[in-house]
Amino acid sequence: MKRAGMILAAGMILAAAAMAQTAAPKPGPELKKLDVFVGTWTLDGNMKASMMGPAGTMTEIEKCEWMEGGFYLVCHSDYKGSMGAGVGLSVMGYSADDKVYTYREFNSYGEFDDSKGTLDGDTWTWTNDEKMASMTMKGRFTMHMTSAASYTFAFDMSQDGTKWSTVMDGKASKK
Repeated sequence: MKRAGMILAAGMILAAAAMAQTAAPKPGPELKKLDVFVGTWTLDGNMKASMMGPAGTMTEIEKCEWMEGGFYLVCHSDYKGSMGAGVGLSVMGYSADDKVYTYREFNSYGEFDDSKGTLDGDTWTWTNDEKMASMTMKGRFTMHMTSAASYTFAFDMSQDGTKWSTVMDGKASKK
């Protein structure tokens, strides 16, 4: 019995030593491309009348910073628009398995957004499925970087993924 305890203790020491020698994972190069979003952004948009709500303007202040470890960008937003005011929390990252960027947002309206993103040149495109009552719509948020401190954006929706209607567009600038 004493011998089994010694073998177990030795095994635990070897396992701990092996874990200590294993380097912590490091963020991949794809994550560096999200650096452009670090900081405080002001978004000014125009809402079109749609099933998402009435036409009007919207403003948003978004503050983004890297989470410890550098794998996720965490953003806090405060917004006002034709549907009222609210706050949101979003997390951006990269899925090495799926080879896509990820965006997950939760807001004070009780909504949850789970999008996949791609970067083509200076244009980010985020797509998702939007559940609206009994129907599911396709959503597409496009951001065209006009500089390191500004971009234009458009949010489009589609029932079938082929015919798109713009429900919001605008511009964003970094402070």
